[in-house]
Amino acid sequence: MIDSLKNKNNLIALIGASNDKNKYGNKILLDLVSKGHNVVPVNPKETFIAGLKSYNNVSELSENPSIINFVVPPSIGFELTKDLVESGYDNFWYQPGAESSEISSYLESNNKNYIDDKCIMVVTKLADNY
Repeated sequence: MIDSLKNKNNLIALIGASNDKNKYGNKILLDLVSKGHNVVPVNPKETFIAGLKSYNNVSELSENPSIINFVVPPSIGFELTKDLVESGYDNFWYQPGAESSEISSYLESNNKNYIDDKCIMVVTKLADNY
């Protein structure tokens, strides 16, 4: 999944994107955009975030994302993960603080790809090293 970051045209859905500059949902979005990644914010409480159209959920996107990145509390992330797995999505990335052993166990039992121990901002900075 980390290899997919090398192609900046691959779509990244950022669940928990935010207009609040103090939240990581905003910092991650701006970081990925500044690095040229194709990222879309997903937050049902916002219409636009950082000038980008925000989507209520991943299923509204016109294409399947290569990575679904979570920056929400684990309790919210787990419910969304279950819905996404049932809808056939495969690649999940949980920011530090968004992960849980419950989510990881669920994804393993469903044979899904996931990362739950790395920050996407750091990995995209170092992607050529992977």
